[in-house]
Amino acid sequence: MQLRAVVTDRGLDVEFVVSAGEVLAILGPNGAGKSTALHVIAGLVRPDMGLVRVGARVLTDTAAGIEVATHDRRVGLLLQEPLLFPHLSVAANVVFGPFSRRGMFRFGHSRRRESALRWLSEVEAAQFADRKPRQLSGGQAQRVAIARALAAEPDVLLLDEPLTGLDVTAAAAIRAVLRGVVADTGCAVVLITHDLLDVFALADRVMVIESGKISEIGPVAEVLATPRSHFGARIAGINLVSGTIGADGALHSSSGAVWHGIAAQDLTGGRDAVAVFAPTAVAVHLERPHGSPRNTVEVTVTELQTRGSGVLVRGPDQPDGAPGWPPASPPMPRRSCG
Repeated sequence: MQLRAVVTDRGLDVEFVVSAGEVLAILGPNGAGKSTALHVIAGLVRPDMGLVRVGARVLTDTAAGIEVATHDRRVGLLLQEPLLFPHLSVAANVVFGPFSRRGMFRFGHSRRRESALRWLSEVEAAQFADRKPRQLSGGQAQRVAIARALAAEPDVLLLDEPLTGLDVTAAAAIRAVLRGVVADTGCAVVLITHDLLDVFALADRVMVIESGKISEIGPVAEVLATPRSHFGARIAGINLVSGTIGADGALHSSSGAVWHGIAAQDLTGGRDAVAVFAPTAVAVHLERPHGSPRNTVEVTVTELQTRGSGVLVRGPDQPDGAPGWPPASPPMPRRSCG
């Protein structure tokens, strides 16, 4: 699946490819354009400029005036809410889309039920076939929604935070179902999530979208171990500082700090770069520490938050992500971070 899309009024300008059988997870802050990208693929939003191609089929091509109708795209969309028809049984919900689209309601009840049970069995929910949606738990309803999406036999499956709101047990079960679905169907999957568990359990690659642009994309382990975007660093629990490489080989940030470290690749002076370091590499002192720490930065501590067995130490925010310098007023106790 190939997407190239510009949606001007939503500030979106992205291009990426997802292979058959691959899961691409999309991370990013709220309003970054993640859902808009999925809606372009599904045909719910028409881009100002763009192309959506699945295999040899062109679903959207603004230059050629092509825009295939949503129901003819063979694209499944699963949202946070299952959105099941409340007046239909689970079985009827599952087969409603594919049977109505293909004019197959002329087939008898037994044929439709056979099809419904097939897909419900895929998600281990066949026992709910005769229930109404109101009789299902959140996890059970989401299993049915997955079965309904699969019943249309999509080439692409779009998942827009489908596990949000589920309890830990239900979410783990749905992840297992989705892993099986991807393995069995071989469809391309695009997953929007804010949960790293979803990324690690399901995704082959991860992409970060910020302000409508792709800030980084790559294998899950690589992106989360050495993120190159501020959002990627935050969600991975890693500190990130951006700046420019100086003639001395150090990173010079816009806040005036100079950062020394070990380069992950050859870097030349004048090039934009980022430095990343884990929280475990940071020590906080009341006074400048003795010894020879590679980097020592004086900051004002503005907030302390307990995080499990650790403590999150915050200073004034800086646009480059570096610890902030003490403001002129009001004065606060100073700490030295080395």
